[in-house]
Amino acid sequence: MRMKWLGIPALGLLLVTGVAAPARPPERIAAAKTQALVSDYVATDKVPGMVVAIGKGDADPVFVAAGKVGIAPTAHAADPDSLWRVYSMTKPITGIAAMILVQDGKLKLDQPISDFIPAFKTMRVLDDPAGTTLASRPATRPITVRNLLTHTAGLGYTIITKGPLLDEYNKLGINPAQVSRGLEPSMRSARPATLEAFANQVATLPLIAEPGAKWSYSIGLDVLGRVIEVASGMPFDKFLQTRIFDPLKMRSTYFTVPASEVGRFADNYFYTGSTRIPLDPAASSVWLDPPSFPYGGAGLIMSSRDYDRFLHMLANYGTLDGMQVLKPEIAKLAMSNLLPEGADTSILNATVALGGKLGFGAGGSVYVIGAPGVARAGTYGWGGAASTIAWVDAANGLRGNVMVNYMPTEHWPLRADLNKALAADLGL
Repeated sequence: MRMKWLGIPALGLLLVTGVAAPARPPERIAAAKTQALVSDYVATDKVPGMVVAIGKGDADPVFVAAGKVGIAPTAHAADPDSLWRVYSMTKPITGIAAMILVQDGKLKLDQPISDFIPAFKTMRVLDDPAGTTLASRPATRPITVRNLLTHTAGLGYTIITKGPLLDEYNKLGINPAQVSRGLEPSMRSARPATLEAFANQVATLPLIAEPGAKWSYSIGLDVLGRVIEVASGMPFDKFLQTRIFDPLKMRSTYFTVPASEVGRFADNYFYTGSTRIPLDPAASSVWLDPPSFPYGGAGLIMSSRDYDRFLHMLANYGTLDGMQVLKPEIAKLAMSNLLPEGADTSILNATVALGGKLGFGAGGSVYVIGAPGVARAGTYGWGGAASTIAWVDAANGLRGNVMVNYMPTEHWPLRADLNKALAADLGL
C-alpha cells in the first residue's frame, strides 16, 4: 500500500545530510544543480512554477525558483513570498503549538484528552476495522495528547479509512480540509461549523485501534487544535498567531488568503493522465473564504520564506533572531520519537520511509535510524497533499522546504529528482 496525494510524503526529498555541522559564520549553500532541475521542471511544463528554500546554519536561506504561480500570461513570478497550499505541512506547526503548551505546563504528553474534551471520556474500538459493521468494544486506554501528536489515537481519515466507518465520517462531515470551490459546498454542508462541534462529533465514532497500539494517519492534529484552544484559553488560530507566527515574523501565513494577496497566490492543479486540470485557481480559490474552522491538519497557506523561518527556529532548537518560541529541551523533545512504546509502525515505514527507520515526533516523522544518502537520524519533517515538503536536520544545521502545487504528488518524480540535485550541490 502506498499513501499517495493527500499528505504523506516520501521524506527522502532533500534530506541528504551527510555534512558536518557548519562553522560560524556559516556559508550559504551553492545550489546550481537544484536550480537547473527546478528550471527544467518549468521549461518542460511539468509545473508552472516552483520555489525551493535551502538553509544552513544561521545564514540566510538560498531560494531557488523558476516559473510563475499559474499558467495565465499575467501570473506573477514564483518567488520566496509566493503563497502555496501546504496542506499537511500544517501538522508540524500544530504539533509545535501543543509542545509550547507542554512547556507552559498546560498540557502533558500522556494526559488524557478527555480532560479538555469530555466527549472523549468513553471511547469504543471497532471489533474488525476491515469488516462490514461498526460492531465495537470499550477501549481499554484513553486517548492522550501523545496519541494525537503521533497518529496513534486510533482515529481515521477520509483519505485512508474504508467501509462503514468511512461512511460515518462522510455522513458526519469529518472532513477537515478544503480542496476547491466546486467541492466545498457538499463538504461544508455536512461538516460541523466549529472546532468544538467537530471534536465532539469525532468522539461519537469508534476507533480503528486501541489508543497507542499502531501508527495510522489520521485527523489527530485537527482534534489537537481543539485541545490547544481549551488548554490555552484562546481560539486555536489566535494561539498560532500569538505564539508562533507573530514571534517568528511569519507575515505570509494564512487560513484565509486576503483579497489583497491573491496576486501572489498559486493555482493548484490536478493531473489526470497527461492532462493538467486547474483544480483550484487562485482568483476563485476556496481559500479566499474563511474555512468552517481552522484546520490543524491541513489548513494553512504559506510562503517559502515563512516556512523557512519556522524550520530555522527548530534548527536553532527553539529560538530565532533572539525570540524564543521553545526552550531547547522542548524543541529537542518535539523533534524526537514520541511514539508510545510498542506501537506498530509497519504502515509508517512501509509507506513513508526511504530506507532507515522512521518514528514520529510532534506532528512530523523523525528518522530514528538514518538512511544513507537520504537522511540522518534525527531528521524531522512532513509534506503536503499538493506536493510540498519540509524538513529540518537540527544536529547538522540543515533545513529546507519545497513549494509547488499539483496533485497527485506521484505524478512527477520530483522528490527523488531533487534529492539527487541537492546531493550534488552539497558535494555528497
